[in-house]
Amino acid sequence: MSDEREHPYIPKLKSLYADRGCSRREFLRTATLLGTSASAAYAFAGKIDQGAIAPGALAQAAPRKGGSLRLCARVREIQHLHRIGNVPASNLARQVGEYLCNTGPDNITRPMLLESWQPSDDLKTWTLKIRKNVKWRKGGTLNADQVIWNIKSVLDPKTGSSVLGLMKGYMTTEAPTGEMDANGKPKTQTRLWDANAIEKIDDLTVRLNLKLPQLAVPEHLFHYPFLIADPQEDGKVAIGMNGTGPFDLVEYDITKRAVFKPRKDYWGNGPYLDEVIFVDLGDDPSAEVAAMASKQVHSIVATGPSQLLVLKRLPDLVFYSVGTGATVHARAYPVKPFDDKRVLQALRYATDNDKVAEITFGEIGSRAEHHHVAPVHPEYAPLPPFKQDKAKAKQLLADAGYPNGLEVPMPLTVSNNWTKDVALVMIGQWEEVGVKVKLEVLPSPEWNKVWNTAPFACGDWSHRPLGVMCLALAYRTGVAWNESGFSNVEFDKVLDLAESTADVEKRRQHVKRLEEILQTEGPIVQPLFRRVFTFCDKKMKGFQMHPTQYIECNELWLDA
Repeated sequence: MSDEREHPYIPKLKSLYADRGCSRREFLRTATLLGTSASAAYAFAGKIDQGAIAPGALAQAAPRKGGSLRLCARVREIQHLHRIGNVPASNLARQVGEYLCNTGPDNITRPMLLESWQPSDDLKTWTLKIRKNVKWRKGGTLNADQVIWNIKSVLDPKTGSSVLGLMKGYMTTEAPTGEMDANGKPKTQTRLWDANAIEKIDDLTVRLNLKLPQLAVPEHLFHYPFLIADPQEDGKVAIGMNGTGPFDLVEYDITKRAVFKPRKDYWGNGPYLDEVIFVDLGDDPSAEVAAMASKQVHSIVATGPSQLLVLKRLPDLVFYSVGTGATVHARAYPVKPFDDKRVLQALRYATDNDKVAEITFGEIGSRAEHHHVAPVHPEYAPLPPFKQDKAKAKQLLADAGYPNGLEVPMPLTVSNNWTKDVALVMIGQWEEVGVKVKLEVLPSPEWNKVWNTAPFACGDWSHRPLGVMCLALAYRTGVAWNESGFSNVEFDKVLDLAESTADVEKRRQHVKRLEEILQTEGPIVQPLFRRVFTFCDKKMKGFQMHPTQYIECNELWLDA
């Protein structure tokens, strides 16, 4: 990846891996983040693992050009590229726009619009080398000024990007405005922590100077709202929008369909197809299955558990699946009755995580532990199993002042059926300890108004390559996607430490403490994780199942 010297932690990391002191995925992930190329990291792992090879290294048939690919996928409205809030919207945008880095299906981050990156020994300075001759659709090549504009945009609170939740701890600070709020407290505003936090070195080099050490900078650059937009278009999404990606957006009918045509002057690999059509069939999963059965589409991008068995019975389909940190959880704001932490503790003890996973997801579900870090995450730290204890749940409720139980409403979205399935099972278990929950199923537009404001709600989260990314996005104080208003001083400090620690063993100890805080003080009831899966027509080639269900159509082609 880089011609610069090897980071000083790499020899220790290699020794640790050779002695089985860290997992293969943790070795690969850390080595590549520290500037080692993915091919070199896989080569070293292959020597230790006696010939194991990198994903995609096997010979494959040459892609065939031509054809129209039809995908069942939601066609969401996107108001600004840097405010994208869901995977379906990002899959629409990523056909036209691109990222500085790309975290692949193997959870390893590689350069994309960057040619390389190089962290300093202390992880506080990151030098980003931009790839030469990356062409914009409307002319010109990508340069440092454009990259800097994008970085500043996602870090500007006025933009409202969730990227700020990832980078806030090391790129920004809170500065007083000189004004007072309604409670007489000084107002602050988020700004870059230093005037030189973002430096232009030359036309193809940008340097980030961090307030705190950070290991995961390249992974943060692939967070799905961090698409590199044309500054002159200010993140707007429309037919004919500018981008560096492989396709042009030629039709964009929200909730119905989007059509993409290939660029002839694309700088990267592919595209091979003549056309890609995203077909939006709404919230009914049976409509998507019918489209697959009648061969109207080649794949459903995001499938749910209710579709699994019937899709398995259809001919000419290939099954793809991967374990993830995708999850469903209930979350609460610290308002009555949830201003007493014992109420949420009671709901966690009232929940049988194994039973919820078994009933709702079956073979593609697995238990979680109420802290949002999954076994598939490299830094996951095992804790003692969290077991259902209904007697303890009732006692906690009584201690909190609710000896006769309580009643609360809980909205959720109808945009996927599995969230409702999980909610219904949890509600049934909570009722056994005296908590009655009224479920309010909302269409997507109404859900979008309350997902981060309702006192109590049930929603789903997509996979992230790191547990600490989930924690930074959802639980760091004051960030855009903190849907529960959770604020814990110790949590924020330990999260900063975990993100800045290159040493595998030390980082896992920090993550263990974060998990413990969420289990005891946290705002969620989180019973499960789920595998993601899909089925593709056997003619659809080049597909790899990404744990976040991203789809990059320049890699795909259709067999005759």
